[in-house]
Amino acid sequence: MTDTPGAAAPESLLAAPDQVTQSEITQEIQDLHASYAERVAAGESLPKTMRDFPPYRSSILRHPTKDPRLVDPETIELFSPAFGQRDVAAIESDLTLQHTGEPQGERMTIEGYVKDSWGRPVASQLVEIWQANAAGRYIHQRDQHPAPLDPNFTGAGRVVTDANGYYKFTTIKPGPYPWKNHVNAWRPAHIHFSIFGSAFTQRIVTQSYFPGDPLFALDPIYNTIREQADRDRLIAAYDHDLTVPEFSMGYRWDIVVDGPDATWTESEEGDH
Repeated sequence: MTDTPGAAAPESLLAAPDQVTQSEITQEIQDLHASYAERVAAGESLPKTMRDFPPYRSSILRHPTKDPRLVDPETIELFSPAFGQRDVAAIESDLTLQHTGEPQGERMTIEGYVKDSWGRPVASQLVEIWQANAAGRYIHQRDQHPAPLDPNFTGAGRVVTDANGYYKFTTIKPGPYPWKNHVNAWRPAHIHFSIFGSAFTQRIVTQSYFPGDPLFALDPIYNTIREQADRDRLIAAYDHDLTVPEFSMGYRWDIVVDGPDATWTESEEGDH
């Protein structure tokens, strides 16, 4: 009697022939973390972020291929946008009020402080966010995830920090979503943050995650950060005191823009 092969798993039908499985990616992540830990234990000084990280397959085509080009920072500032308190309306920090209807999903507030490495407030900084909707889909032509779009949720907002470096957004908790880094790849739920600094050339971009996400160990982007302590600083803390009664859950996330405790940031080539 000849064995009859079973039906192919749906995720394998969606994958390119050269894509690897989640278990192979996970093993690569674990092996690289162990290798970097051994090098550090041997006295080697390594960056906090492993920028050329093979499990992050999607970054291969976005890697810089040429040396950085020197530019005149003063010239850039002449033609770049500048933002102040009067340029950003209060409603822009509430992503639930940007349309005539209510967006779908868990309403949440996320707030915190932008600080420097001495703990001093970074005031008057433009903080922007963008994110997927509750079903894990962006309003973006390149996002072909079959999850539904929400006509009442655009997924972008901005605010300027006050004198204490404080910011606050009201939004919808984003959902995880698939991406094509490898077979059956899913990104943990996250919100992208951009902080412009005091000049256009000082912009940093990072991501904020949520506690207890089961996708952390599987995500190559999250795991490009070498130390667990640094990865933990990207996870917002649930704070019941920040919940709004009968309205939203509350999370706290502070951003440190420089120094040894700086929040991890990503290159602008990344789009996840």
